[in-house]
Amino acid sequence: MASVGRVDTTSARMRPAGAPDEPAVRRVCLLTGLAGADASDRHADPELLGMVWAAPYLHAPGAVALVVEDEEGVAGYCVAAADTAAFERWLEADWLPPLRRAHPQGSGDTPDDAALVRRLHAWPRAEPALVVAYPAHLHVDLLPRLQGRRWGRRLVEAVLTELGSRGVAGLHLVVDPANTAATGFYERLGFERLAADGGGVTYGRRPLG
Repeated sequence: MASVGRVDTTSARMRPAGAPDEPAVRRVCLLTGLAGADASDRHADPELLGMVWAAPYLHAPGAVALVVEDEEGVAGYCVAAADTAAFERWLEADWLPPLRRAHPQGSGDTPDDAALVRRLHAWPRAEPALVVAYPAHLHVDLLPRLQGRRWGRRLVEAVLTELGSRGVAGLHLVVDPANTAATGFYERLGFERLAADGGGVTYGRRPLG
């Protein structure tokens, strides 16, 4: 395998993602899960973070999922739910029950794993007023070897275009305030800061096209 410094980023390409990409998407989620940095040391279970934040969108009805890959494999993704309320109902009915059985309340060998388990068992719903105005939401992560090469912008803009073609009126997302690079990124893409609290900074964009 080529070293990170030798990766030919000109060979990178974006494509739709599906269930077979789940292991690679979970890995990218873990390697970017600490405000954009590697979260591996924070999780005894290397799969749990991605199972919460990324993998559901590869399976949920109506979700949008794109990956960018180079000669070393998948190096980033952008996943979105066109209808957050419907996505949350699907989570409760289909995705969360087996995860809850596999990770009972009170489990988790690190503080970060324990926090994810608590979230699994008490999944917070998006604010109804927010969902009315900005019904879609997304997550995007990119490994360092492809950062600074406009792949994040391309992924987000492609997802926004797809959602706009479906008639989706607006999209929201929540950013860790510690991830200052991400807040600047979304603001450059035309997202408006809507709110900030202990859970993060909420951004929205209308229209999507």
